[in-house]
Amino acid sequence: MRSFFRFTFFSTLVFSLFLLSGCKDQAQQVQQAPEAAYIVIQTEQVAVINELSGRLESFRNSDVRARVAGVLEKRLFEEGADVKQGEKLFIIDPRSYEASVQNARAALARAEANFMQADLKYKRYIPLVEISAVSKQEYDDALAAQKQAAADVASAKASLINAKLDLEYATVLAPISGRIGRSIVTEGALVGQGEVTLLAVIQQIDPIYLNLTQSSAELLQLQQAMRKGVLKGASEDGLKVTLIMEDGTPYLHPGKLLFSDITVDPSTGEISIRALFPNPDGILLPGMYVRGQLEQAINENAITVPKQAVQRSTEGSTVFVINKDNVAEIRRVQTGASYQEKWVVLDGLNVGDKVIVEGVQKVRPGSPVSPVVWTKEVKPAPATDTTAEAEKAATQPDNAETAKTAPPDQATASPAGAPKE
Repeated sequence: MRSFFRFTFFSTLVFSLFLLSGCKDQAQQVQQAPEAAYIVIQTEQVAVINELSGRLESFRNSDVRARVAGVLEKRLFEEGADVKQGEKLFIIDPRSYEASVQNARAALARAEANFMQADLKYKRYIPLVEISAVSKQEYDDALAAQKQAAADVASAKASLINAKLDLEYATVLAPISGRIGRSIVTEGALVGQGEVTLLAVIQQIDPIYLNLTQSSAELLQLQQAMRKGVLKGASEDGLKVTLIMEDGTPYLHPGKLLFSDITVDPSTGEISIRALFPNPDGILLPGMYVRGQLEQAINENAITVPKQAVQRSTEGSTVFVINKDNVAEIRRVQTGASYQEKWVVLDGLNVGDKVIVEGVQKVRPGSPVSPVVWTKEVKPAPATDTTAEAEKAATQPDNAETAKTAPPDQATASPAGAPKE
């Protein structure tokens, strides 16, 4: 009998402790709603930025050519170096041109002597013809000889100028300032014989052009939105272009939009856009494939959320919204362009919605939360295994009911592109 009472006593005690433990756990679950930092959705003015692909092109491009024939004696520059306009680049054998200059000078001296003789004879005949000491025919012959001698002098002077030019062209100068490429010919080569031989190429790369292309359909859609008042045209001062390098890093110096073509390429359906960038360090090179971010309009009533508030998965983008009962709800959103560490939300959110920014990892759809206003000083929650979450999220169907019932590690993936603090 004592054993029976002892067994009953211990059974009752264990059962009571179990009930007390369950009640305590339930009370803790009710009391410890996870803290969630939120923002209240408001509209703001956002620049509409289109990212377009394009290639860099030199500001000026000049071919260095031999303008006279001869054997190339010297190359005076270092390949790949920066040269100044007027700097000596090549020397072509000048001896034949020096001789031509001397010959032209001698011909000019001979012509000037002949002119002097003819001019004196003509002037001597002027008073004689008046007194009929010489015939009219002799006077006319003297005048003609004087004019012919003057023409010979002018011709000899022109020949001397040409001879001097040929001698100058034997020293090949840089036509523009810029960066010179490799030498196309070597010393000892015969150049300019029957053709204007290309010797090298100089490219001015500071500043440098960026040639972009944009779909005419995109431009038409943008113009229609501006006509309807949805978007506002960017001011002239706002037409700046940001260059994105091949490795994804932004270029230090902003560019300036020069023009947008007025015709559409019929083969591609695109229009050409040109921008100009300073390139003082020579980092940008002609032919580079880059991207340009072009501010083309202003959205004065855009809805934006911090990037870390958006969970992106193979099924799309979602955010957690706090309802009036302080319960977390998952909501699908459509995001647009990136803007200052935020996503522009095109659909899914309204002004006044409370979107959770911090503490997303602790929140479950349909569970209560303890809301606090978010500030940038709030520390982000510890990172989770994004790979596992993405694999789980990829298996969920894209419908609202599944998103509401599934836990966050199945319905969403970790924020893409969230800034690290």
